[in-house]
Amino acid sequence: MRRFVAWLLRDAAAATQQSTDTTGTAQTAEVARRLVRDPVCGVHIDETLSIPFRAEGELMHFCSTACRDKFAVSVQKMAANG
Repeated sequence: MRRFVAWLLRDAAAATQQSTDTTGTAQTAEVARRLVRDPVCGVHIDETLSIPFRAEGELMHFCSTACRDKFAVSVQKMAANG
């Protein structure tokens, strides 16, 4: 888990770019990242890396296909039970 967090922080730092405007001052342009939470296992993951799934008109994000499939099966069971 520590390696994953370190990777995210290192990647975010690499995404920061230095640019110069017309007056010659340096500006930093950061790429905004949005973390989403997997509703099955609770892991937070970058939205661009997540596996999207639309259920009942709501867009859900999952960390893996296994979590997505578990969620889909549970939704089908709830719908079958009324």
